[in-house]
Amino acid sequence: METRIRVLLLALVCVATSGCAHLHWPFHRHHAKDAKAVGAQSADAAAAVSAEAAAVPPTVIEPQVERRKIKVPKIKSHNVELGGYYGEISIEDFGAAPVSGLRFDYHITEDFYFEANYARAKGGKTSFETLGGNVQLLTDAERRFTYYNLSLGYNFLPGEVFLGRNRAMTSGFYLVGGIGSVKFAGDQHFTVNFGAGFHVLPTDWLAIHIEAQDLVFKSDLLGVERLKNNLTAQVGATVFF
Repeated sequence: METRIRVLLLALVCVATSGCAHLHWPFHRHHAKDAKAVGAQSADAAAAVSAEAAAVPPTVIEPQVERRKIKVPKIKSHNVELGGYYGEISIEDFGAAPVSGLRFDYHITEDFYFEANYARAKGGKTSFETLGGNVQLLTDAERRFTYYNLSLGYNFLPGEVFLGRNRAMTSGFYLVGGIGSVKFAGDQHFTVNFGAGFHVLPTDWLAIHIEAQDLVFKSDLLGVERLKNNLTAQVGATVFF
């Protein structure tokens, strides 16, 4: 009897144990599915956050630089300059003499311009006249040295001139060259002129020029025809119109 009871209890225990295992298996499967779903949702949320971060532009850091106040020179935009000059000319064989003239400039561009000049001087005596006593090769009227020319100028080195720490003036170097005519000793001579100069603008309407040129022409005044070099150096002022 006791043996039957033991066998019956053992059978009940086996049935109960197999039932628990049967119940655990589907529960475990559903738990795994829930975990996968949660993981997928987390991945989607992370991807959305990354997309939002990529869409937001990066923050630009503005440098804190203290700007210096600069006063830009005001230069009149007119293309015409008119003025005069005074200096000295070395007339070959006739010594140095004061020269004065007028100058007219027309600016084609910022770098190139046309220049017209008209000037007068008076030649001195040659060494032959000085040593010969009363020998006179030319009359006073023939000693007048008058020239005019038309030149092309080029501003090749613009810059500034500083006076102290708070004063700056626009300046520049320029080259000039052209053709013209010289009347001297009763003859008219075709002339080639070339030179260089420096100008500075104290105001927006005034320019100061320092210039040197060479006037070259052929002459046979002393018996042999040859090229005459007549160097000039002058200081002038022009006004913008």
